Amino acid sequence: MNKPTVAIIGRPNVGKSTLFNRLVGKRVALVDDRPGVTRDRREGNAELLGLKFRIVDTAGFEDEDAVTLPGRMRAQTQAAVDMADVALFVIDARAGIVPLDEEISRWLRQSATPVVLLANKAEGRSGDSGVYESFALGFGEPVPFSAEHGEGLADLFEALLPLIDVATAKIHASEPTPVVERVAAPGSHGDVVDDDADLIDPDYDDDEAPLKLAIVGRPNAGKSTLVNKLLGEDRMITGPEAGITRDSISIDWEWLDTDRARAVRLIDTAGLRRRAKVDDKLEKLSAMDTKNAIDFAEVVVVLLDATRGLEAQDLRIADQIYEEGRAMVFALNKWDTVDNGAPLYQGIRAALDDGFAQVRGVPLLTLSATTGRGLDTLMKVAFDTRAAWSRRVSTGRLNRWFERALEANPPPAPGGRRIKLRYATQIKSRPPSFVIFGTRVDELPESYRRYLVNGLRRELDFGAVPIRLTFRAPKNPFSTQ
Repeated sequence: MNKPTVAIIGRPNVGKSTLFNRLVGKRVALVDDRPGVTRDRREGNAELLGLKFRIVDTAGFEDEDAVTLPGRMRAQTQAAVDMADVALFVIDARAGIVPLDEEISRWLRQSATPVVLLANKAEGRSGDSGVYESFALGFGEPVPFSAEHGEGLADLFEALLPLIDVATAKIHASEPTPVVERVAAPGSHGDVVDDDADLIDPDYDDDEAPLKLAIVGRPNAGKSTLVNKLLGEDRMITGPEAGITRDSISIDWEWLDTDRARAVRLIDTAGLRRRAKVDDKLEKLSAMDTKNAIDFAEVVVVLLDATRGLEAQDLRIADQIYEEGRAMVFALNKWDTVDNGAPLYQGIRAALDDGFAQVRGVPLLTLSATTGRGLDTLMKVAFDTRAAWSRRVSTGRLNRWFERALEANPPPAPGGRRIKLRYATQIKSRPPSFVIFGTRVDELPESYRRYLVNGLRRELDFGAVPIRLTFRAPKNPFSTQ
């Protein structure tokens, strides 16, 4: 069932993101003393004393021209209020009511969305005067609160409960009655298990689970524009300024494949600059947030600016993704602005294979986030890449390949003593991880390991996904250690 939505509204630096983190129960929104940290709206699942709802953090509301960055941020805030069931209007009780608070209150009174007034930073007695002043905004009795210390949770619960109940009832009334179908249990019709067939991870079903797809890259590569084009709406703030996105924003979405809708969780991230150039605290926090998004993702799209080609920072980003064991796709954005594309593509393809040899042949696509060209191909490749990343190979098929590989190219014999590799097994997927058992495996050269990894990719259909391969020797029962 869908949950009611509560949007947090207020001017900059009143503690909206701290309140968001408090209600979702973890530090996901970036928080800093300076105003204007939050730009795009962030959503999360909140729980308040057993009351469950969807919470939306928004940028600070500012009175600026619509074409400016603050003006575009305000448009996102207005969209959040229009979609919400409740608006949680936050003021700074210590600072008292300022003209911008009054302007926000006039705008909220014109909206059909119910409003709960929350006087934040009201711990101790320092916020008492601001709480009393806030009655003048016309939203009834304010809720004294401290997002930093968690004071006032019970009062906020009482203020939200009746509004959440009304919204929940409306959601119930609008949802269709589910139809339950009986499905025969596997094996009930004499199913035959094929020992050579690839296995499905019992803890994961690619067809049902949302694809966790993160978009990463250097600043101004067009990541937010790509997300907006995929969604079909101006969900993320975009513009000519580099580094607009600061938080990693996840959005649930459905991609319409040829025959069905497939669930996707899109993650837009902040641009990653070379670490030596990052000296601002907030940019460091954004970079850490992007790293967390990579950890969370299944497939990561490394978005390149076709007008700038492949740069060393792109390879650093790719190496970070590889080390985390995530599948990846490279995409050349702004391809509609390129006049002579074939030589550029071939040059980037060659540079990618040479500079990122760990996963030779990683997909390289061309697209335009502005026109929408190539987006369906991107999504199809992303789903196919996740399927390879999640694949398990049967032990029989794996060891038949392993025997052929050893026969075609036997392990070396350093010092005249041959290294013996006995059998292989896959211990996990996501990423595919294998163990090969044998003797004297610590003397196996890296070149032979690469030979086996490349064979796994080529002959067992793993494609260009990270593969973890380790070697183990049986414990020597006569060892004194």
